[in-house]
Amino acid sequence: MTVNNLSLCYHNKLILAPMVRVGTLPMRLLALDYGADIVYCEELVDLKMLQCKRVVNEALSTVDFVAPDDRVVFRTCEREQSKVVFQMGTSDAERALAVARLVENDVAGIDVNMGCPKEYSTKGGMGAALLSDPDKIEKILSTLVKGTRRPVTCKIRILPSLEDTLSLVKRIERTGIAAIAVHGRKREERPQHPVSCEAIKAIAETLSIPVIANGGSHDHIQGYLDIEDFRRATAASSVMVARAAMWNPSIFLKEGPRPLEEVMQKYIRYAVQYDNHYTNTKYCLCQMLREQLESPQGRLLHAAQSSQEICEAFGLGAFYEETTRELDARRAKLLARSPEEAEEPAEDTSGIIKMAIKFDRRAYSPQITPKMCLLEWCRREKLAQPVYETVQRPLDRLFCSVVTVAEQKYQSTLWDKSKKLAEQAAAIVCLRSQGLPEGRLDKDTTKPGPPGAHHSLTLGESLLVLAGPKSPSLSGISCSTA
Repeated sequence: MTVNNLSLCYHNKLILAPMVRVGTLPMRLLALDYGADIVYCEELVDLKMLQCKRVVNEALSTVDFVAPDDRVVFRTCEREQSKVVFQMGTSDAERALAVARLVENDVAGIDVNMGCPKEYSTKGGMGAALLSDPDKIEKILSTLVKGTRRPVTCKIRILPSLEDTLSLVKRIERTGIAAIAVHGRKREERPQHPVSCEAIKAIAETLSIPVIANGGSHDHIQGYLDIEDFRRATAASSVMVARAAMWNPSIFLKEGPRPLEEVMQKYIRYAVQYDNHYTNTKYCLCQMLREQLESPQGRLLHAAQSSQEICEAFGLGAFYEETTRELDARRAKLLARSPEEAEEPAEDTSGIIKMAIKFDRRAYSPQITPKMCLLEWCRREKLAQPVYETVQRPLDRLFCSVVTVAEQKYQSTLWDKSKKLAEQAAAIVCLRSQGLPEGRLDKDTTKPGPPGAHHSLTLGESLLVLAGPKSPSLSGISCSTA
């Protein structure tokens, strides 16, 4: 991603507010598609970001900030580079500056959260806790303004008195920030409390920098025209929309909102294309469905345990299959270009029995997985328990596992998204190659394995084999006492 040298303008803008678990890449891109001018990411804590490594993800065409546990903390792409504002949670000027310098080449602006009233933020001295420490606010913002090449902003709540609020925002303005977002509620107030347009208006009339009005979703903003009404009522330069945009991001459209089904399908497409974790995708879709969560589609969404199942619930099963094939092909091409990054298991693989297997959890009972079947079989045959060796390749962070049973190794040639899934696939290879039960719920036969291999056994067959007095012999494998 190229260095962004654009200066972000905060006048007369429609802005997607920072929202925890909502403001991830798919939602930000969707809001931009529907007319948002600026999009904020969810608040990300400085300590967490400072543990991250910046990784260029060529397969997805994204820049990822990856934690030591390989979880993607922040993902962005060129499409939003000149529009996305990175919001951090911080209580320390030097940490804030370190985070800003880590991300500044990939975002358009830097924002400090000074308004979140939730305990997870305030207990660390972050969010709304900063409002009671103007000296710290001044130090953090001054340090950022002097030390980063991106425009710096902050988002606050109003104080108990208007006089104190105006005194604080004047002091904030003197730090040199580019704009200030004001949530028109006090720290202890929640969405059911009325937003104070008067307080935001007083701030806007006092300051010379742009003031961004926030907090109007419950009382004021039901549609696109309401956004402008809220801006006029607060005399603000711009409006930041949170929950109304979470419920339907097409609220930014001048022509009016699009049907929710269409919006949700478009969101899912972005989520799949950018490999968004299914739990985050599911959460955002649940916020959109709201009162429709008890509908047949809502129940399907609630039961979904993967991106594929979410896609199928919304009639996008074919899209999921096609997109994952394309991503797999792209990754394979990148690996072919850089074979040294594949990180295959270090040992000689000539003796490994391999099959192209993926573990589909829907085809198995949670109580009887392939790993459990293999472990139980080894116990009955008085073999040492299976040993799994799992590696992760850095290019796409996918996993591959090799399982050893009685000195024979088994491996799936397909890489998977998690260590657990890769281990289940390796167990299936071992079980299928020897005709052992694997616990499948259906009666589909598998592709033929080595000579003498049998089809996979169903759940009922697995139960009979595992419970019976004898099990099939593991042909060609010497037995040792565990």
